[in-house]
Amino acid sequence: MKKFLLGVAVSALMSSSALAANIGVSMAQFDDNFLNVLRTGMEDYAKTLDGVTLQVEDAQNDVAKQQSQIQNFIASKVDAIIVNAVDTDATAAMSKIAADAGIPLVYVNRQPANVDELPEKQAFVASNETEAGTLETTEVCRLLKGQGKVVVMMGELSNQGARARTKAVHDVIATDACKGISIVEEQTANWSRTQGADLMTNWLSAGLEFDAVISNNDEMAIGAIQALKAAGRAPDSVVVAGVDATQDALAAMTAGDLDVTVFQDAAGQGKGAVDAALKISKGEKIESKVYIPFELVTPENLSKYQSKN
Repeated sequence: MKKFLLGVAVSALMSSSALAANIGVSMAQFDDNFLNVLRTGMEDYAKTLDGVTLQVEDAQNDVAKQQSQIQNFIASKVDAIIVNAVDTDATAAMSKIAADAGIPLVYVNRQPANVDELPEKQAFVASNETEAGTLETTEVCRLLKGQGKVVVMMGELSNQGARARTKAVHDVIATDACKGISIVEEQTANWSRTQGADLMTNWLSAGLEFDAVISNNDEMAIGAIQALKAAGRAPDSVVVAGVDATQDALAAMTAGDLDVTVFQDAAGQGKGAVDAALKISKGEKIESKVYIPFELVTPENLSKYQSKN
């Protein structure tokens, strides 16, 4: 009987160890509304899983710091690593570090430059950035009735998402339905609300004329709105569009300041990244690319999204 009970105890211990997993998470930065929702989504989901713990670090938008965090995770023998990349062009080196150590690596939200050549035990979980730019710009085109001048605010140029969203803007405007629209100015504001406000202030000071602002994210769009208001420009005189459907963006839409945004399921991406990391660490096969769909948000369907991001 004692041997039986001992066997049961050992079996239970082995079972619980098999379920336990320590995942290292390196976020590009904590000082970002959308990324905070993504991080919280991962943390909240991990709390619902027995034996799963997350060690979350802030790379503070520093590539060298992020690489150091990955090396520290490896040294501490984590079961898997999740990375929200600071610079998507610097991911090949991160992939090699993790692959050489034999530790699963999952990129989340920001597409790595080496996404089509990820080593074994690595994956990418996000949303298709081209879809975001396409949904956003198509709605702007509809609101402008296919005619007008637009300015484009881009995210960090080192970021694949910014490049893909901006390319989608150009592709939509090149279609027959939108060929009456022209881009009069296009510059980066690095995903930042403050830089978005500064950029818009510069454009207004230069006397630039435009009918719409197409922003790669909500933060820059909100900055543009703040600058437009400060300059005395009526909100209904300019169509303003962003991406992410953050709570601040939805509040701006409720106030009548923001016309278009695109829901990016931050919590869904976070859950997907944790699931992918756990499956790979258990030796399960998964798709190397897992996409969570984007959804267009307008004043008409706003209420559906107010309890999400």
